[in-house]
Amino acid sequence: MTTIEIDRPPAEVYAYATDPARFPEWQADVRRVEVHADGRFTTVRRIAGADRGMLQQVTVAEAPWRWAARAVGGAVRPEATVTVEPLDDGRRSRVTFTLDFTAGGAADLLLPVVRRLAARAAPRSYARLKALLEGSA
Repeated sequence: MTTIEIDRPPAEVYAYATDPARFPEWQADVRRVEVHADGRFTTVRRIAGADRGMLQQVTVAEAPWRWAARAVGGAVRPEATVTVEPLDDGRRSRVTFTLDFTAGGAADLLLPVVRRLAARAAPRSYARLKALLEGSA
């Protein structure tokens, strides 16, 4: 779990941070995103030197406060949650990100490595999100 504060109102933060089409702008490992008509989306990430696609679906969408998505299928499946809280009478936001992974079978052995890689990359993505929203990128 990581929490950051952003000098933008919650509705703006939520709209930007939870729009899969904008993920490549602030998540360095995201190469591209394809949003499907059924509400799911495919995220192509650069992982360990290779592009890997992952079908995901939104599981919670409570604008402008809470959003969650999880992978549909695959050996290692991420689950992410974004929670936005108002600060200073709604002029600023506190954003909490949770990210975890599940796996099945032999892929369980990969979980410690995947978690370590994500923990290393995530802070850079969150800093980029903050900089973009605050206009300092």
